[in-house]
Parts: sequence; C-alpha cells; structure tokens
Amino acid sequence: MMKFKTAIFDLDGTLLNTLEDLSDAVNYALKQKAYPLRTMEEVRCFIGNGIEMLIRRAVPPETEEKDMLDTLSIFRDYYRTHVRIKTQPFEGIPEAIDELKNQGFALAVVSNKSHGETEALVREFFGDAITISLGSLPDFPRKPAPNGVLRVLTALGADADSAVYIGDSDVDVATAKNAGLFSIGVTWGYRDKAVLADAGADCIVDTPKELLSLFLQEHQ
Repeated sequence: MMKFKTAIFDLDGTLLNTLEDLSDAVNYALKQKAYPLRTMEEVRCFIGNGIEMLIRRAVPPETEEKDMLDTLSIFRDYYRTHVRIKTQPFEGIPEAIDELKNQGFALAVVSNKSHGETEALVREFFGDAITISLGSLPDFPRKPAPNGVLRVLTALGADADSAVYIGDSDVDVATAKNAGLFSIGVTWGYRDKAVLADAGADCIVDTPKELLSLFLQEHQ
C-alpha cells in the first residue's frame, strides 16, 4: 500500500450520523404534501446521491415533477433550520480526526450535502482540524463525479497518488476511483459491507480506531 499524506472524507454516514435529522426532515416534507411517510431504514437506503435524489426516492413513484420539486423545497427549508438537532459524530471519529491532524495529515471533506450545511457541520464538530470542506454547489457535478475531490486536491497542493477518499457507500468508492484515489470503505455508515465490497473498495474498515491504525501504520 502507498504512503498516505491526504485524507478526504465523505460526511454523512462517514464522519457524522445524520440519519435521524434527515429522516425527520424527509417525513416533515412528505407530511406537508399528504404523502406516505418513510421509515428510517428506507431513508438510509435513499441517502448518497444528494438531496434532490433523496426526495425523488422518498416521494410516491407517480409523483409529478412539480410536486416533487415542491416537496424538495419544503425539505430544504425545514432541514436548513434542523440540521443539527440529533446529528452527532460517530463514536471514535473526533478522536481519530484529531490524531490524524496531530500526525500531520492533510484532512478535507467532499460531500453531496449542500455546501453551506457541509461547512457549518464540519466547523461545528471538527473546528480547524479539517482544512477544507466542500459540499454540493449549483451547476457543479456531484459525486461520483471526481470534480469535488480534484478541486480539493488542488487547493491542498496534494496529489492523487498519496491521497485517499473515505466513505460509507458505493458512491464514495466510485468517486475515489473516478478521481484516481485509493478508496477506503467504512462499515458504520449507511451501506452494508457487501455493498462496499461489490463496489470494489480497495480497503474496508469496521471502526474509526481501525481506520486510524491503518493511517498511522502507513505513516511510519
């Protein structure tokens, strides 16, 4: 394995457990439209390709485009003010991030969550330990397109050969591959281990401690 110098993380399901807040916001929006509500397990499976796709998957299959967009608008307005009600880092993540920072790794986040929400959450939970956070921007390709990861690498002055992308989904594995990065899948998020394996993750870890050990061993 290579010597890693830069670690770029997915956010939802990798660093932060956002599932309850997302589920609450989805069901709030669905309720306003008198649509059937979704279970948390259903919402978990809908996450990964951005907010618009989340809502497209959550509304009834026969929903017209204008009604889907209206539901999306309701979701955005509600989630914007309820983004940090139940959301917390996964156990062991803050300690792992701090140790990676202390050991000299460059750390960043690239997420399909909106850019404003991504920045706010990263700032609140990780402070300046994470140098750059990039979320979804208008007219900017979302993951698994490599654009966000490549933009962050350029901003950090880093190269793909010594960087790794870490995430909990097949979308994240594809993002890493598309950007030419080593991919690490984590199993504590929103997708099963089999999904990560089928997607071709270069490495799969089960705990933040295992992730940290991987980096520190490679750094020696």
